Amino acid sequence: MALIKSISGIRGTIGGKSGDNLTPLDVVKFAAAFGSWLLEKGSNRKVVIGRDGRISGSMVQQLVTNTLTGLGIDVVDVGLSTTPTVELAVVWEKAAGGIIITASHNPKEWNALKLLNEQGEFISAADGAIVLEKASKEDFTFTSVDKLGTYTLHETSLQQHIDAVVNYPLVNAEDIRKKKYKAVVDVINSTGALFVPPLLKALGVENVVVLNEEVTGKFAHNPEPLPENLTELSNAVRKHKADFGIAVDPDVDRLCFVCEDGSMFGEEYTLVAVADYVLSKKVGNTVSNMSSTKALKEVTLKHGGEYFPSAVGEVNVVTKMKEVKAVIGGEGNGGIIVPDFHYGRDALIGIGLFLSSLATHKNGMKSFRTRYPDYFISKNKIELENGIDVKAIFERIQKKYKNQPVNTEDGLKIEFDSDWVHLRTSNTEPIIRIYAESNFETTANNIALRLMQDIKESL
Repeated sequence: MALIKSISGIRGTIGGKSGDNLTPLDVVKFAAAFGSWLLEKGSNRKVVIGRDGRISGSMVQQLVTNTLTGLGIDVVDVGLSTTPTVELAVVWEKAAGGIIITASHNPKEWNALKLLNEQGEFISAADGAIVLEKASKEDFTFTSVDKLGTYTLHETSLQQHIDAVVNYPLVNAEDIRKKKYKAVVDVINSTGALFVPPLLKALGVENVVVLNEEVTGKFAHNPEPLPENLTELSNAVRKHKADFGIAVDPDVDRLCFVCEDGSMFGEEYTLVAVADYVLSKKVGNTVSNMSSTKALKEVTLKHGGEYFPSAVGEVNVVTKMKEVKAVIGGEGNGGIIVPDFHYGRDALIGIGLFLSSLATHKNGMKSFRTRYPDYFISKNKIELENGIDVKAIFERIQKKYKNQPVNTEDGLKIEFDSDWVHLRTSNTEPIIRIYAESNFETTANNIALRLMQDIKESL
């Protein structure tokens, strides 16, 4: 079905033909290329790996482990884990790099290898290109039997991560505990089931109802935490008379909340609310990708900071955050990046900071949401067939809207007075994403529909 090589890693559907999908041969090839690249960089021969709860996770994990040990690399396996936990574990273990086995929000048919450097951050586009070239040329040499790497299962990372969140200076577990919150959590049959409930208990949320808690990888619904996929969570929040609901994706790097009446707090506003709280404690700059709400810019300016947009993709957001010394950043899909915690999207630190802010609010989450503007982002996509020249499509659309302000740093972003639309190919799926934002939902939808029609006419 698909094999995608991008800044978000090597991602594909399981099964099928090698080179077209993520087959065992492809897993071995890309793991070997990454391991060989790490060995060429230096003498550190340790790599941390971890996986989400996907059906194919164990198979891919074994292939990756045996490939790396075959290169002479010592593997530290943190087992069923989250993307941010593996990122932190690379630093804790003083490893040369890491591999996260997860396809994030993609359906169960997918899996991926997310590649990390020694800082526990995604490798750069330039380094990724070297790894892909090595894979293409099969430029790797396996070691002799006397120099095989070792394998160690490390099972303390979960508690380390939870402790790190609870002990983060801006997380106030005491304030949260005093509120005696009741929460419903949708952990979508993946590793959020192992991490989110214990974190909530550590933060003082004793009454937690967990949905889809069996870690099977057979996702109960589409795993992307979007409103249309969270009806079960909304209904459960109302049924249990909970104070709020929490949804994460399968690898726990995206986070969104549901209000006490079952309405969506809005995934775009997870970052806005967390940034508002962080900026109230320390003034500084912020970054989000250019597909994210303009509300973050407004919150940043209110606190005396400066806002900077980046291209979509965690690597790009992190690069921009470092460049402008941002104190908080992320993506409008519910991805929170707290740089002095670590440079990676992390739903767990996001929960700690969001609830610390909510706990200072006298009323409930629905009232808390009114602190922020009601901008609407219409999120759409068009599936692509092989061989379509997207660049030519964007050039034709740019020509059509030549009188509007345009940004071509990442796909095509067009501004219409206070509204905008962003067209770009996905790093993780064979699609064009079309995001439009306006003060009014109908306007955002109409802008998106107009541009989708423009794309179809250009095919």
